[in-house]
Amino acid sequence: MPNTKKIFGLSKNVFVAGLVSLFMDISSEMIYPVLPLFMANVLGLNKAVIGLIEGAAEATASLLKVFSGYLSDRLGNRKGLMFAGYAFSTISRPVLALAGSWHQVFAYRIMDRFGKGVRTAPRDAIIAESTEPGYLGRAFSFHRAMDTVGAAIGPAIAFGALALFADGYRPVFWLSVIPGIIAVLLVAFFIKEKSKARPTAGQVVQTVRPRLTFKHFDWRFKAFVAIAALFALGNSSDVFLILRAEQLGVPTVMIPIVYLVFNLISAAVAVPAGIAADRFGKKRLIFAGFVLFAALYYGFAIASSTTHVWLLFACYGVFMGLTEGIQKAFLATVIPMDFKATAFGVYNTAIGLATLPASVIAGWLWETVSPAAAFYFGAITAAGCAVFFIVYMVAIRMDGERTR
Repeated sequence: MPNTKKIFGLSKNVFVAGLVSLFMDISSEMIYPVLPLFMANVLGLNKAVIGLIEGAAEATASLLKVFSGYLSDRLGNRKGLMFAGYAFSTISRPVLALAGSWHQVFAYRIMDRFGKGVRTAPRDAIIAESTEPGYLGRAFSFHRAMDTVGAAIGPAIAFGALALFADGYRPVFWLSVIPGIIAVLLVAFFIKEKSKARPTAGQVVQTVRPRLTFKHFDWRFKAFVAIAALFALGNSSDVFLILRAEQLGVPTVMIPIVYLVFNLISAAVAVPAGIAADRFGKKRLIFAGFVLFAALYYGFAIASSTTHVWLLFACYGVFMGLTEGIQKAFLATVIPMDFKATAFGVYNTAIGLATLPASVIAGWLWETVSPAAAFYFGAITAAGCAVFFIVYMVAIRMDGERTR
């Protein structure tokens, strides 16, 4: 049973996991909006190399997520892996602060994403196990909202550091260590493992340790993961949105503010979207997200002014609020109880593996065809996913009618 102790209608684990993501995203998003500018303007890297670094880093995280999830289910341990992941990401910050070449930036990104790969599936499983089925959309959307509030505060701090310091990049990187440490301490002292049922006197308990196999998952899970992975193939790193903003004339010092607006809107949309998903259906909002993304990337392709950039980033915030938390909430409804961490690991791994070619393709299209081509590719891929998801929804309905 989920933890009955509630904070603002959420279990304690869900609330604390939200705070953890709040502080870790403050740390991460202090870095993220200025990192591509640091790579391009200070280290002199071209867009193809930046895309390769981002794609390889995300792929590293993704490969780990499925094994971390499997290990979490097999050992019955969530908190330990969650703690290790957040701690490793925090340790990576000084590596970036001292970086003088692309090799050190690459090492930072690998270390940071390694930590994310270790912690994500166990954390998602804790949220799912600490929440009643009828409130999954609200729980995952709250977590996403807290994550996004942190992602809004981080760029604001980065903006202040860029304005205060002549070499604003490195002070930002050093300051990012502080919220990371707070996140690690919250996990250590406030996250509680789900209590295991104790056998009664004379009861024989047979423990079956899950194996890493897809046999536990039905076609609904596999088809949804396939659609999500295809969508991720066109959803290249947000680094390219930042570079597009700079190309269209947004001043460097204002880039964190553009990213701040995006994250504030995403945070404002996430919880209402989660409540709406629980009430009206998660699949409808997921479909709307695919359609909105296709329109947004088409907009980034044809954008020609800074006004367009501000509007598109605001709408991108709406998209993010509608999607990530709700996709995970839907996923939690189509996976077996004993394999939640493994399933979240498979889902995150599939998406992340698609991110490597996505960012490499975007970088290649940017350099060899045009910046707009990278966004046309994303728009076409998302539109295709919207069509496939309609077929998926119809198939689920027909399958439900056959099994009545």
